[in-house]
Formats: sequence, C-alpha cells, structure tokens
Amino acid sequence: MTMANGGGVQSVDRAIDLLEIMTDLGGEAALSELATAAELPLPTIHRLMRTLVTRGYARQLPSRRYTLGPRLIRLGESAGRQVGAGARPHLERLARELGETANLAMIDRDMVVYVAQASSSHSMRMFTEVGRRVYCHCTGVGKMVLAELPDSTIREIVGRVGMPPATDQSITTVEGLLTEMATIREQGYSVDDGEQEIGVRCFAVPVPGAPTPTAVSVSGPAARVTYEFGETALPLLHDAARQISAELLSAA
Repeated sequence: MTMANGGGVQSVDRAIDLLEIMTDLGGEAALSELATAAELPLPTIHRLMRTLVTRGYARQLPSRRYTLGPRLIRLGESAGRQVGAGARPHLERLARELGETANLAMIDRDMVVYVAQASSSHSMRMFTEVGRRVYCHCTGVGKMVLAELPDSTIREIVGRVGMPPATDQSITTVEGLLTEMATIREQGYSVDDGEQEIGVRCFAVPVPGAPTPTAVSVSGPAARVTYEFGETALPLLHDAARQISAELLSAA
C-alpha cells in the first residue's frame, strides 16, 4: 500500500475523494468527470471505482455513469445517530431553558435532515421526526446550512430540487433566497417565519467547524416564539452550537 503525504493510505484518500466528488456533482458522474476533478489517470479512477462498486459504496448505471451506492445509506444513518446522541444533552438543556423544542440538523446532499431533537414541555409544541428530510429554502435550519455554502452551490442545489413553497411565506425565487443568504451571513442566524408551517417560528444558528454544514435551532408557535424571545434564545443557541461543535471535533 502507498502512504499519502499526511501519513494516510493514498488509495483510501483517493477513494474518499471520489465519493466526495460524486457528492459535489449531485451524486452521479461519468468516469471522465471523476478523472478531471480528481486529476488522476482514467485507469486509476476505473480501478478505484471498481472497488467501490464491489463493496457497495458506488453503483454503475446502465449509462455507464457512476452514482453513490446503497451502503452509504447505512453509514450515514449510523453517523447521524451518533451525532444526535452527542448533541442531545445540549438540546435538552436548550429545551429546558427556553421551554421550546430544540433541533439539530445537517445538510445531506440537496436536503436538510434532522438528526436530533429535544421536545418542549408545552402541550402545544413542535415535533419533527428525527431522520426527516426537508427542503432547505423554507426552514430555519435549512437556510442556515445553505448560508454556509457558496452562492454557486446554492444555485446548483435549488436547480436540482426546485423551491416548492410550503406556505405562502416561503421564498420561491433564487434571487430572493440569495438575498436572504446575505442577511443570514451578516447577522449570524436564520429565521423561519411561517415559511415551513403557518403559525410557527424558528431561530437557527450554525454549528461552527462542523464537518458538514450543521445547524441548531429552537422552534415553536409564533405567539410564544416572538422576536423578543429570539433575543433571549440566540445567545443560548450559539453557546449550545459551540458545545456541540466541541463534541463533534473531539470525536473526529
């Protein structure tokens, strides 16, 4: 086996690079596209992809193009559960301190997936099933993770999945979304003001240094989760995000 410059195994580095390149290309790519992006010879790419296909981490379509394989689903689900387990105590503290539901979510290809939640003690509360995938453009956590990406990547994402409105408050144009991204980056948090569900408001902040764009949020009925509530919630959200980041980085 050949060792990479950083002390790792070069072939493993290259295989992981190919999986990440396919992800960046929307989950599917031709051999030539992979070779160009990885700056490696076609025979090397072919050999690596053949191994990934054999192990189930990639698939070859009838068109001869390659796509991400089914074994990655199991790995992703397991990783999500582990991330959620480490974050849950911090979410539970948020829910106790603020009295509303706290969530952790991360981007997964073109959608945002909820990986952990701590529920509010109120009888009327928000509940989102862990593992649920939603569009990024109309949720607090979704807009927050998008804001961590370049505008060009955001355009590619909405170009692939569209921007279907969940309510009449949802952003429905790319330019409107990019304007919102600029605001979120400047202020350091996002707000879902009835964009996913009428009568519900959500404040979300980024988890700094997370391996993939990740956000922590608090949500509830707009009558309780007011903008004044947000002034109290945001410092606590940022503190929880820093602690969750430390958990993630210590486990890396």
